[in-house]
Amino acid sequence: MAPVLRTLALCALSMTVAQGAAAQHLPDTVTTDVLRVCGDPGNMPFSERKEDGFENKIAAIIADELKVKLRYYWLTQGPGFVRNTLGTGLCDLIIGQAFGSDLVQTTNPYYRSSYTLVTRAGELDGITALDDPRLKGKAIGVIAGTPPVNRMGDLGLVSTMKAYAPYQLDPSRKFQTVGAEIIGALAAKEIDAAVLWGPAAGWLAKQSGTPMIVVPLLKEPERPPMAYRIAMGVRLGENDWKRSLNTVLRKRKADIDKVLRDYDVPLLDDEENKLTEPSER
Repeated sequence: MAPVLRTLALCALSMTVAQGAAAQHLPDTVTTDVLRVCGDPGNMPFSERKEDGFENKIAAIIADELKVKLRYYWLTQGPGFVRNTLGTGLCDLIIGQAFGSDLVQTTNPYYRSSYTLVTRAGELDGITALDDPRLKGKAIGVIAGTPPVNRMGDLGLVSTMKAYAPYQLDPSRKFQTVGAEIIGALAAKEIDAAVLWGPAAGWLAKQSGTPMIVVPLLKEPERPPMAYRIAMGVRLGENDWKRSLNTVLRKRKADIDKVLRDYDVPLLDDEENKLTEPSER
């Protein structure tokens, strides 16, 4: 599941060098010679044990800038993720965390994205909002408990909506994530459309083998929100570590943006609900 779809709980670590006076200001729980990242071992396109998710690539950028080694503590996303990762001191950083989360202290946001409508190409082309009458009576896949569900309820789309449980706990499951399961159902024509968190939807749609159109939902009312700022998460009180990360995020912004675009993450303007071009960020 995506950073927002599944409650968005993740983790992070510290510093610009592993020595010197600056390092002495870091909390004891932050290791200064290794970037210890909390990650999900099977949550593409975000992270994977093979380190080929976009959050893995971004973590590598952070480690490169800090001139430290990168080490992961793996735990499947779900209830207790933050408590059992950042909270235990086994790792120091969550790469993808909803900005302003009360579970952790967040860095400055490093991207903003939105939920999207995903359809098979050539079937429901041109739809840009959930109130489009062509969606009435359609089977729309969505993850239960995510913001779009409330909006779909307001529009009378719930009766034909197909809600998927937010966590996949069956070890014999066919798909790695719930988002991948929904895209798989769309490709198999078991549902007519899907509403998913954009950073997952773009990559999953491309990997599906079925031509799909992914449209960011930029015309919905402000409540419930469909767009979110994503930051990194550290432990509460680790202000020096957070400031160090903010410095890295500013310095390596272009590199991070390139990774996000390479994984088809819809990137929004910091304030307006509009997509940005590479030169705008």
